[in-house]
Amino acid sequence: MIEYVCEVCGMGVTGLKCAKCGADLVHEHITTDEGETVAVSKCPKGCGMIKSPMCCGQDMTAK
Repeated sequence: MIEYVCEVCGMGVTGLKCAKCGADLVHEHITTDEGETVAVSKCPKGCGMIKSPMCCGQDMTAK
């Protein structure tokens, strides 16, 4: 199970699941058409992905 932690305040999040199939989301990075690297939480079964959680104005770190 993926865990995200804020490096600023220490707040954490665990247990992100896909609402379509129930699979645990996995942490990945994608590159946008503009060349920017973005952290995402992705369904391993291909249902989709979301922007990874943010806290204190920055991406939370996946552990």
